[in-house]
Amino acid sequence: MIKDAFSCLQAALSQIPEGSVCVKRHTEYGCTPFSDRLKVRTDGRGILSVYPVYEGIELSHLRFVSAQAAFHHAASPRVLEISHCQSGRAGWNLKDGMSVFLGAGDLALHSTNCCSDSVMTFPLKYYEGITLSVNLDLLEKNCPEILQTAGFDAGSLYESFCVPSKSEALPSCPETERIFSPLYSLPESLRLAYFRLKVQELLLYLYRLTQLASPEKGIARHSNSQTELIRAIHDRLIQNPGQRFTIEALSREYLINTSTLKSVFKAVYGQPIAAYMKEYRMRQAMELLRESDAPISDIAAAVGYESAGKFTGAFQDIAHILPSEYRRQHRGR
Repeated sequence: MIKDAFSCLQAALSQIPEGSVCVKRHTEYGCTPFSDRLKVRTDGRGILSVYPVYEGIELSHLRFVSAQAAFHHAASPRVLEISHCQSGRAGWNLKDGMSVFLGAGDLALHSTNCCSDSVMTFPLKYYEGITLSVNLDLLEKNCPEILQTAGFDAGSLYESFCVPSKSEALPSCPETERIFSPLYSLPESLRLAYFRLKVQELLLYLYRLTQLASPEKGIARHSNSQTELIRAIHDRLIQNPGQRFTIEALSREYLINTSTLKSVFKAVYGQPIAAYMKEYRMRQAMELLRESDAPISDIAAAVGYESAGKFTGAFQDIAHILPSEYRRQHRGR
């Protein structure tokens, strides 16, 4: 079956009213000065759970089922914001006219000057991630002992990730996955201890990156105008799932060369066009199988397959089950 993080988030957010965000501040661990000044709007549903970890360091667990969320918070060149994507995708239109998108495991790093009035877009209509806000001045004054023994220098993080208008995005790697993956399913009694442990580990990892002679290659950026054009192409495709479009035809119609079309689409949506549309069509087919009595041949035609046989093969590739068996399982509930 398709791994459906979207459905899990839908269930977790089912009690949140449409068009609202619930901000839960865990003040039992201390004060939350960053989030106290935070304002969030969304076109869907969202939950932010905010935890103070150390003085000047807050961890926020974000969960959204929406197309986007707008954030307003205080701006400071000395506050580093680190965002980790766990599932879904997230993108920002940066102030320099460029866009960057995160997939599962990726990191974005910039000062809060870059995102004090920003919109996060969620191309897959859902997102779960963790954002850390780190006041580098307070970290320098109250540096945990473990960091001190490593010669940690908060100023190196400022120079690498916070200088005016600078923003970095790093691809998923085993080191960051080991840091972040345990943080999403902790029992309440262990959260603060794990958060403190993993925040120190992350800061040491980032400090080590700043000391490398050859910095790690970041995630490619694309112009805001290109990403907006790709969103228009995407909307055209999903509004007509029964119609087939070639890359060449889309390129001519939208006046974009084929290589740019393919690379920017993958950057925004995380998959090549053909793979994305195949999975999208199967999700549409699953919905029709669950909620209608239409013959499988009609469902195949509705999602763009000329024969039930080709549709069945594609469905099995994605869902690992026959369409008829999927319908029996889900209509019997």
